[in-house]
Amino acid sequence: MADLQCVIVDDEEVSRMVVRDFIKRTNGLKLVGEFDNAVSAYEMLKDTAVDLLFLDIEMPQMTGIELVQSLEKLPEVILITGRRDFGAEAYEYNLTDYLIKPITYPRFLKAVEKGKTSIEESDQKLVENSEDDTLYVKADNKIVKLSLKNIYFVEALSDYMLINTIDKKYVIHSTMKALEKKFPDNFIRVHRSYIVNLTKVETIEDLQIEMPQKSIPIGNSYKNNFLSRLNFL
Repeated sequence: MADLQCVIVDDEEVSRMVVRDFIKRTNGLKLVGEFDNAVSAYEMLKDTAVDLLFLDIEMPQMTGIELVQSLEKLPEVILITGRRDFGAEAYEYNLTDYLIKPITYPRFLKAVEKGKTSIEESDQKLVENSEDDTLYVKADNKIVKLSLKNIYFVEALSDYMLINTIDKKYVIHSTMKALEKKFPDNFIRVHRSYIVNLTKVETIEDLQIEMPQKSIPIGNSYKNNFLSRLNFL
């Protein structure tokens, strides 16, 4: 998984400093925004998708709960407060976790892991439509309907998958194995990093598949299975 984009919103400087330090100490987290009030944070969050929001509850002008209520699309929200009587709000809005100040690093890590798990489960969920020729993927913080016939190939890039269609590319968090299970028989693994739509293959030469958009290598361990699936004359 790519580094999770984090934002801190807290009117207490010391509290922000603690969370900032925890984020820097934790692999896989990246701080992309820090605010001392919820109003300024709203201006960023309404237009920018992030993964984890560390959010104080009691702040002037706009409370943390009011910020949650104002956002159409919520990241994983980890509430931060000095009081123990706000737990109901976390459950009411289905938020990720609820941390009591002063925050300890082990408790911080536990909350982050809950957020990571939720993101991974959401991102890996490919929801098949009742129609045989479509599926849904989560990309760019949206659920997108894709027509299978428009997909040319899938490429594994570091810690995410790139679905290449006729006119667009979709970045999703998933695995090759998970995608193989969701695709129909005309999609086949030809390399550790590639799944191709057999109906889009134009020519094959020197263990290279020529697609309309890319030349794709055939891995030695996948060659025999791939060739056996071709309809030779």
